[in-house]
Amino acid sequence: MFSSTLRLFVFSVRRHLPGIANKSRCFCSVSEHTEESRVGRFKSRLTSGPDFQDFIKTSPPQNPPPDPQTEYEQPYLPHISPASVPKVYFETYGCQMNVNDTEIAWSILQKGGYLRTSELSEADVVLLVTCSVREKAEQTIWNRLKQLTLLKKKRLKASAQLKIGILGCMAERLKTELLEKEKLVDVVAGPDAYRDLPRLLSLAHGGQRASNVLLSLEETYADVMPVHNSGHSAFVSIMRGCDNMCSFCVVPFTRGRERSRPVFSILEEVRMLSDQGVKEVTLLGQNVNSYRDLSEEQFRGSELSTHLSRGFSTKYRSKRGGLRFTELLDRVSLIDPDMRIRFTSPHPKDFPDEVLQLIQERKNICKQIHLPAQSGSTQVLQTMRRGYTREAYLELVENIRKIIPGASLSSDFIAGFCGETEEDHQQTMSLLREVGYNIGFLFAYSMRKKTHAYHRLQDDVPAEVKQRRLEELISVFREEAAKVNSTLIGSTQLILVEGESKRSSQELCGRNDGNLKVIFPRKDLPSQATDSCTVPVKAGDYVLVKITSANSQSLRGQAISHTSLSDSINSHKLLSEQAASC
Repeated sequence: MFSSTLRLFVFSVRRHLPGIANKSRCFCSVSEHTEESRVGRFKSRLTSGPDFQDFIKTSPPQNPPPDPQTEYEQPYLPHISPASVPKVYFETYGCQMNVNDTEIAWSILQKGGYLRTSELSEADVVLLVTCSVREKAEQTIWNRLKQLTLLKKKRLKASAQLKIGILGCMAERLKTELLEKEKLVDVVAGPDAYRDLPRLLSLAHGGQRASNVLLSLEETYADVMPVHNSGHSAFVSIMRGCDNMCSFCVVPFTRGRERSRPVFSILEEVRMLSDQGVKEVTLLGQNVNSYRDLSEEQFRGSELSTHLSRGFSTKYRSKRGGLRFTELLDRVSLIDPDMRIRFTSPHPKDFPDEVLQLIQERKNICKQIHLPAQSGSTQVLQTMRRGYTREAYLELVENIRKIIPGASLSSDFIAGFCGETEEDHQQTMSLLREVGYNIGFLFAYSMRKKTHAYHRLQDDVPAEVKQRRLEELISVFREEAAKVNSTLIGSTQLILVEGESKRSSQELCGRNDGNLKVIFPRKDLPSQATDSCTVPVKAGDYVLVKITSANSQSLRGQAISHTSLSDSINSHKLLSEQAASC
């Protein structure tokens, strides 16, 4: 039965297939004929129409192409009379990096056609440069934003607009809350987006909310010369970001990965500051002593790996090549022998002997080292992912004091970190006593989103316990700092004068090599230790001050004479000889 059915199917196919094929051939021939006809008509119309020369004759005259540089430099704001030029008002919160960021942002806006005002009532734009390291810092900004929002509403009633912007770490971390949820601001710009500020503000002036919080692997603002407004002291940024990934720290997530500014641009800025009469420069970076410039081929070709402090480790692979912090510090210190050089904030792991030896040898590099410990407990340090033990830290302190006798030390401490026990807390207090810091920065722990601790650890120390431990740490620090500072009584300190004391116009204040505040009576002084002719003391002068009293926060003394940084060594010798003869 199957074979008969198959034969019937084959017979049907053979019978009808030729007819289907003939119909297909007819259809194809008709389609081909129609297509040829259409192409022929198009060619005929094309030959009878205008040619290329006709278009050239009737086209309008062409302007020369714009110069790319000129096109790029067109301002976002139209040319307007000086009376209506928009004015920007800055408020800066947090660390020295934010001070430097303010100077960078202002440099960019100045070129964009803005004026700066120190009066909030005159401002068309208010920019807050913010910090996200601790919850208290963020809460301060939220409270300030509510105040500014009320001012903004009053301006609207008077038909005068006020635009509010958030810059820096808080902008990157809380963009959604700032722009969409709370709707308190018009502009949000992260730490790597300051070049975009003119465009963002232009959008805001047009009634839109604008933001750019993208982090960069390359941005160092090397070609932006900051506008310094800090008198005789200045901050110079040498690197941005951090690769350490400590479990408590939000910086790698708000500032991005480490990248170092080219050495030539740093040296150029320091030379410019020297020419302007600046007497003190602080090199800045989130991890300043891990500086590694790869901008030139000769630096990249080096096979040298990172030299760490003995007993310290990192969470990342050893980095090879690049011009390192020691070489940069060496070059900066040679620019002006009368300019003090400081740096902050370092990580203890990046203090190999060559850095310490250079600090000791160069008289204009301050003998003050910030050495953030964070905790005195090895267990807590491990949880913090700091890369060292209590013993390794104390060995580094010993090495610093051996190579740099009399060095001033400062530190950071966190009270109540995740899992911290009473025993851990006691070990931190014992570290404070054992080291003896001149200056300290102590805070209760506040958990930050995005951090390793936020994802992996429990914030299990109650707030009241954190506060009690913090108060105990502060008490121990002050007790020990008073002892350390009292050892300076009777010594003669070289002071860079900052200006009037906050408490009395009859007193002046400044800082010594160890970054301690020194207060002394205002009076005219001899121009040199051996001169009888006296001249007034003003901000930016170096003076010698004999210390008469001390506490945990500052020193007091009597000014002896004017001097210079380079002459102060000889002055010290002369005063010592005079004291000995008496």
